[in-house]
Amino acid sequence: MFAKLTEYLDSIRARDPAPHSRWEVLTYPGVWALFWHRIAHRLYGRRLFLLARMVNHYSRATTAIDIHPGAKIGKRFFIDHGFVVIGETAEIGNDVTIYQCVTLGGTSPDNGVAGKRHPTLADGVIIGSGAQVLGPILVGKRARVGANAVVTKDVTEGAVMVGIPARPTVIEGGAGEAPRFVPYGTPCSEMFDPQTQKLEIMRCELDAMRKRLDAVLAEQERDRA
Repeated sequence: MFAKLTEYLDSIRARDPAPHSRWEVLTYPGVWALFWHRIAHRLYGRRLFLLARMVNHYSRATTAIDIHPGAKIGKRFFIDHGFVVIGETAEIGNDVTIYQCVTLGGTSPDNGVAGKRHPTLADGVIIGSGAQVLGPILVGKRARVGANAVVTKDVTEGAVMVGIPARPTVIEGGAGEAPRFVPYGTPCSEMFDPQTQKLEIMRCELDAMRKRLDAVLAEQERDRA
């Protein structure tokens, strides 16, 4: 058990340069939120729903992180800072990182029948601060969701999503993938939004047309002279 705890704390230090020791990591609210969730999830699995909710309520009050007892969470999950909401049917894989003010929200069925309503995050996913991932969608392995993005559709493996609604970006020198750990899910290298690229291409085409038109008009003026 101590070896697993050490592995978990070291995995956080590998993603966050702030702590100076494992002991300091133990003060993180995200670590305690996960600890209380493990307890609440076991109670939930044994259908002790009220007890599970009580543990969840205590965790939310002390950590500012709200993880529904029914949510399924894998190994080495790290919430950096607080104010995170994770819904009942959310599923989170291994080595996932979530920053502050993120919501893994659900879509409410109009027939009143509960079902899969919240996102599934595959292994190695990073969700940037303020991002909203909504509905029973799949965020593929090693995908990155940039800060303040709103994701409502499936995300392919390795994609980098930004914007409202979120769209995959094209990173200079790459193919829209970020294989390394990217803090806040937002690459700091030069990248291009596909929509911005289209506008830039149209602007360049208009400039070229203006130059051709100017050349034609200038030639007509010379012929008249």
